[in-house]
Amino acid sequence: MPDCIFCKIIKGEIPAAKLYEDERCIAILDINPIALGHTLFISRSHYATLADIPEKELGLLTEKLPRVCRAIVKGTGSEGFNIIENNGRCSGQIIPHLHFHIIPRRANDEVRFNWSPRVYQKDEMSRVAQAITDCL
Repeated sequence: MPDCIFCKIIKGEIPAAKLYEDERCIAILDINPIALGHTLFISRSHYATLADIPEKELGLLTEKLPRVCRAIVKGTGSEGFNIIENNGRCSGQIIPHLHFHIIPRRANDEVRFNWSPRVYQKDEMSRVAQAITDCL
Protein backbone atom coordinates (compact mmCIF):
# COMPACT_ATOMS: atom_id res chain seq x y z
CA MET A 1 0.00 0.00 0.00
CA PRO A 2 1.73 3.17 -1.15
CA ASP A 3 0.45 5.45 1.64
CA CYS A 4 0.88 2.99 4.52
CA ILE A 5 3.52 4.14 6.99
CA PHE A 6 4.32 0.56 8.02
CA CYS A 7 4.77 -0.50 4.39
CA LYS A 8 7.18 2.42 4.00
CA ILE A 9 9.11 1.35 7.11
CA ILE A 10 9.29 -2.22 5.81
CA LYS A 11 10.64 -0.94 2.45
CA GLY A 12 13.25 1.17 4.26
CA GLU A 13 11.72 4.45 3.09
CA ILE A 14 11.18 5.62 6.68
CA PRO A 15 13.76 4.96 9.40
CA ALA A 16 12.86 2.88 12.44
CA ALA A 17 14.60 1.31 15.42
CA LYS A 18 14.49 -2.29 14.19
CA LEU A 19 14.72 -5.01 16.80
CA TYR A 20 14.00 -8.06 14.66
CA GLU A 21 13.06 -8.89 11.10
CA ASP A 22 12.57 -11.92 8.92
CA GLU A 23 10.63 -12.76 5.77
CA ARG A 24 7.24 -12.46 7.54
CA CYS A 25 7.58 -9.75 10.16
CA ILE A 26 9.48 -6.80 11.50
CA ALA A 27 9.65 -5.63 15.13
CA ILE A 28 10.40 -1.98 15.82
CA LEU A 29 10.28 0.33 18.81
CA ASP A 30 7.11 2.42 18.89
CA ILE A 31 7.98 6.11 18.41
CA ASN A 32 5.35 7.06 21.00
CA PRO A 33 5.81 4.38 23.67
CA ILE A 34 3.56 4.03 26.68
CA ALA A 35 6.44 2.17 28.37
CA LEU A 36 10.14 1.96 27.57
CA GLY A 37 10.61 -0.88 25.11
CA HIS A 38 7.05 -0.65 23.72
CA THR A 39 7.44 -2.57 20.47
CA LEU A 40 5.38 -2.99 17.32
CA PHE A 41 5.43 -6.48 15.79
CA ILE A 42 4.32 -5.86 12.20
CA SER A 43 3.31 -8.18 9.37
CA ARG A 44 5.42 -7.62 6.25
CA SER A 45 2.34 -8.45 4.18
CA HIS A 46 -0.25 -5.71 4.19
CA TYR A 47 -3.47 -6.77 5.88
CA ALA A 48 -5.65 -4.11 7.43
CA THR A 49 -6.79 -6.21 10.41
CA LEU A 50 -6.41 -9.60 12.03
CA ALA A 51 -9.68 -10.67 10.40
CA ASP A 52 -8.11 -10.15 6.95
CA ILE A 53 -5.09 -12.45 7.25
CA PRO A 54 -5.48 -16.14 6.31
CA GLU A 55 -5.29 -18.36 9.42
CA LYS A 56 -2.27 -20.33 8.19
CA GLU A 57 -0.36 -17.14 7.43
CA LEU A 58 -1.18 -15.75 10.88
CA GLY A 59 0.31 -18.87 12.43
CA LEU A 60 3.52 -18.42 10.46
CA LEU A 61 3.61 -14.69 11.24
CA THR A 62 3.33 -15.16 14.98
CA GLU A 63 5.89 -17.98 15.28
CA LYS A 64 8.54 -15.46 16.32
CA LEU A 65 6.30 -13.43 18.62
CA PRO A 66 7.32 -15.34 21.79
CA ARG A 67 11.02 -14.90 20.94
CA VAL A 68 10.59 -11.14 20.51
CA CYS A 69 8.57 -10.93 23.75
CA ARG A 70 11.26 -12.80 25.71
CA ALA A 71 13.93 -10.44 24.34
CA ILE A 72 11.88 -7.39 25.30
CA VAL A 73 11.37 -8.67 28.85
CA LYS A 74 15.05 -9.51 29.25
CA GLY A 75 16.33 -6.38 27.50
CA THR A 76 14.13 -3.99 29.47
CA GLY A 77 14.23 -5.83 32.77
CA SER A 78 10.44 -5.85 32.82
CA GLU A 79 8.42 -8.33 34.86
CA GLY A 80 5.83 -9.08 32.19
CA PHE A 81 4.13 -7.65 29.14
CA ASN A 82 0.82 -7.02 27.42
CA ILE A 83 0.13 -7.82 23.80
CA ILE A 84 -2.53 -5.62 22.23
CA GLU A 85 -3.82 -5.89 18.68
CA ASN A 86 -6.42 -3.33 17.63
CA ASN A 87 -8.80 -3.88 14.71
CA GLY A 88 -10.58 -0.90 13.17
CA ARG A 89 -10.50 2.76 14.12
CA CYS A 90 -13.21 2.30 16.77
CA SER A 91 -10.86 -0.05 18.67
CA GLY A 92 -7.96 2.39 18.61
CA GLN A 93 -6.24 1.17 15.43
CA ILE A 94 -4.59 4.24 13.93
CA ILE A 95 -2.60 2.56 11.14
CA PRO A 96 -4.67 0.03 9.16
CA HIS A 97 -1.86 -2.51 8.83
CA LEU A 98 -1.81 -5.66 10.98
CA HIS A 99 0.48 -5.18 13.98
CA PHE A 100 0.77 -6.16 17.62
CA HIS A 101 1.79 -3.83 20.44
CA ILE A 102 4.11 -5.50 22.95
CA ILE A 103 4.15 -3.39 26.09
CA PRO A 104 6.71 -4.20 28.81
CA ARG A 105 5.21 -4.09 32.30
CA ARG A 106 6.41 -3.74 35.86
CA ALA A 107 4.50 -3.94 39.12
CA ASN A 108 3.06 -0.54 40.01
CA ASP A 109 3.94 1.02 36.64
CA GLU A 110 1.85 3.87 35.29
CA VAL A 111 0.34 1.93 32.37
CA ARG A 112 -3.45 1.73 32.71
CA PHE A 113 -6.17 0.33 30.49
CA ASN A 114 -9.53 1.94 31.06
CA TRP A 115 -11.86 -1.05 30.96
CA SER A 116 -15.37 -0.78 32.31
CA PRO A 117 -16.56 -4.35 32.90
CA ARG A 118 -20.27 -4.98 32.74
CA VAL A 119 -22.59 -7.82 33.73
CA TYR A 120 -24.69 -9.72 31.20
CA GLN A 121 -28.43 -9.33 31.68
CA LYS A 122 -30.73 -12.35 31.96
CA ASP A 123 -30.30 -14.65 28.93
CA GLU A 124 -28.06 -12.09 27.21
CA MET A 125 -24.90 -14.22 27.48
CA SER A 126 -26.52 -17.23 25.85
CA ARG A 127 -28.01 -15.09 23.04
CA VAL A 128 -24.67 -13.45 22.30
CA ALA A 129 -22.83 -16.78 22.44
CA GLN A 130 -25.34 -18.33 20.05
CA ALA A 131 -25.12 -15.43 17.61
CA ILE A 132 -21.33 -15.73 17.51
CA THR A 133 -21.22 -19.53 17.22
CA ASP A 134 -23.76 -19.37 14.40
CA CYS A 135 -21.19 -17.29 12.47
CA LEU A 136 -18.42 -19.84 12.99
